[in-house]
Amino acid sequence: MNELKNKSLMVVGGAGFIGSHLVEALIEEKPKSIVVVDNFFLGEMGNLETAKTKFDVIVENQDACDYEKMKKIVETNKIDVVFNLACVPLPTSLVKPIWTFDQNIGVAKTLCRLIREGSFKTLVHYSSSEVYGTATKETMDEEHSLFPRTPYAAAKAACDHLVNAYYETYGIDMVIIRPFNNFGPRQNDKSYAGVIPLTVKRILNNEQPVIFGDGTQTRDFIFVKDTVNATIDAYKSDQTRGRTINIASGKETSVKDLIDLISQELSYDKPARHDAPRPGDVMRHMGDITLAKKLIGFQPTTDLRKGMKETIDWYKKRHVV
Repeated sequence: MNELKNKSLMVVGGAGFIGSHLVEALIEEKPKSIVVVDNFFLGEMGNLETAKTKFDVIVENQDACDYEKMKKIVETNKIDVVFNLACVPLPTSLVKPIWTFDQNIGVAKTLCRLIREGSFKTLVHYSSSEVYGTATKETMDEEHSLFPRTPYAAAKAACDHLVNAYYETYGIDMVIIRPFNNFGPRQNDKSYAGVIPLTVKRILNNEQPVIFGDGTQTRDFIFVKDTVNATIDAYKSDQTRGRTINIASGKETSVKDLIDLISQELSYDKPARHDAPRPGDVMRHMGDITLAKKLIGFQPTTDLRKGMKETIDWYKKRHVV
């Protein structure tokens, strides 16, 4: 069992959606220190507001691709464990493909180099279910072939291969978390937002929700707090080292049904507008969480309807038309 108590931790991308929830969960582990590194492309200082009332979180506004600057931050703070959640998201890759690829792989390259050199001890790296592409079997386990369909997904797959290669070649201490579609409070609702925050925002502004294609494409939605709890459990378990672990609900929801659910929660009764399918959109996703159950006893605790209510309540409180 690996403990986080009294350790010095770094969360790259820690001012983002999932990252800020992870920071809050890590505080409960009583670490010695927490350093957040974020370039604030999507991250916001406001996401860390609750965390900073509970703990002296150090925040570094820094591009994590920069090896020399990251080395200085890691070694100055004597970091033990790095959680890498930094990413430029999928929607950005549809308009800035090369930059998205370079940024995502650049962070992984920097962290792999630093851990190989002994600057820190353990890397917990975030992948994405997008690396699988469209499902070729009913549930997608970790042995499912990788067939990325967007520049974002290609970058995330490349990062996974790099981290795994450093494990095989240099024996680094690592685990890869492969989350499916996270949702919850603080999910980005501005440029390059996902379907849930965009739909909530549109309805709150009395605009039609938008479905790309016919809406039959499916996703596996997992509440953010379930993901971050699983991340901490994965770090603690010796059995996870060198492994890639799906974190999902194990349930399939169509985009149309998702938007219907959001509409119900917001008492919105007008139909959605259908636009042309989005380039590279995968048609079917449902995660197999057998390995996560086996290695860390993972079991999601928040279903889609309960999590959606909490998410919508958060957006309503901060809504500005």
